[in-house]
Amino acid sequence: MIKIKNVDHVGIRVADEERALKFYEVLGFKFFWRATGDAVVKIKNDVDVEINLVVNGNDDQGGKNILMDVPEKIPGYTHVAWNVESLKQTMETLAENGIEIRQGPVVFSSGHVSIFIRDPDLNVIELRGDDQDAKELGAEEYIP
Repeated sequence: MIKIKNVDHVGIRVADEERALKFYEVLGFKFFWRATGDAVVKIKNDVDVEINLVVNGNDDQGGKNILMDVPEKIPGYTHVAWNVESLKQTMETLAENGIEIRQGPVVFSSGHVSIFIRDPDLNVIELRGDDQDAKELGAEEYIP
């Protein structure tokens, strides 16, 4: 059996580097490194969560994410989920920056609460709150 220690990074294909950097800055990520001769830009937040922006995406998606928005469900990664310090503050920051919450807040049967947003390239991001956020939204029990 292979023992995975942790997640090293998440690779996200984007069409426009500048547009992606502006979006992910709102989520607390900053430019870290650019690959020489490659289409990869690394960004990190203050707790070392790393994203590799792969800047070679087709910008003509017809307003759809092929893994999420088409009737035929193609196997693949559907979203990334990150825990946030305060879901309320996160929602306020998103609103201040014109980022639409596509779904939520949703209190799941397990008791955790999440909102779902999309980056400019329609990649789905789940932002998950803690037990206090769940209680404020009426969840009876929080199971992390």
